[in-house]
Amino acid sequence: MTPSPADRFSGVFTALVTPFRDGGIDFDAFDALVERQLAAGVNGLVPVGTTGEAATLSEDEADELIRRTVQLARGRAMVVAGAGSNSTAAAVAKVERAQAAGADGLLVVTPYYNKPTQRGLVGHYESVCAATDLPVMLYSVPGRCGIEIAVSTCAILREKCPNVVAIKEAGGSVARVTQIRRACGADFPIHSGDDGLTLPFMASGAVGVTSVVSNVAPAEMVAMVAAWQRGDWAMALALHDELSELFDALFIEANPGPAKAALELAGLASAQLRAPMAPMETTSLDHLSGVLSRFRANPLFQEIR
Repeated sequence: MTPSPADRFSGVFTALVTPFRDGGIDFDAFDALVERQLAAGVNGLVPVGTTGEAATLSEDEADELIRRTVQLARGRAMVVAGAGSNSTAAAVAKVERAQAAGADGLLVVTPYYNKPTQRGLVGHYESVCAATDLPVMLYSVPGRCGIEIAVSTCAILREKCPNVVAIKEAGGSVARVTQIRRACGADFPIHSGDDGLTLPFMASGAVGVTSVVSNVAPAEMVAMVAAWQRGDWAMALALHDELSELFDALFIEANPGPAKAALELAGLASAQLRAPMAPMETTSLDHLSGVLSRFRANPLFQEIR
């Protein structure tokens, strides 16, 4: 029996960072990070998304990262490749390349900078979806793109494009979960695109999170979501409360700067970013270091690890 979209998109999906070293991709560090995610039990992996600095990657780099993720996952987690662009033609090309590289699904962010109308968004996603038979997760993040996918547009796309099967909602509004469910149906999977809103989103009917924080704390994010899913709401809330300081610290500056800095502090990967991103300010880095020290010493998380 084929799993439903709600089943396939349930749980924690990690928006993978792309480790760099000396200007190139550190594939050894990337592979180790992916294996760490899989060992922690994440349900999905999202290479070459916005957290992966996709806008700075060459086509060959993006293809290789997707291929490696697919090979490492070996069916242990769904691989949903980032495939968005502010050019419809470029997005179609990315979709085709991601499918050829073996992705199980696609995360397609709204066009950034252009600020198309909702009619323009419908045309954009229709073109993208016509280029693939893979499941497509819409990605609405108005704070980074300047445009939100309207609830009515979600419903139109679900009707017009059979492979639009889910949405990553990163507009910061819990109310949008209910609005999207009412417009698109309770069986339309919704992901929180904000780590700190994972629990309230799931309480409103979302099925999971596309997480930045799980780069750093995969077992802890999996534990929180799993606690909610099994009905242990007290444990889920306790984990949410204890993770809250980390949620804030990993967004003290623009993502993925803090996440990569945290990985470097943990000895897992370099904090290097590609321009125009710059290293974290010293005060921000000091704050992040303190939060990580408290996180590592937390007895609740020591039990999970």
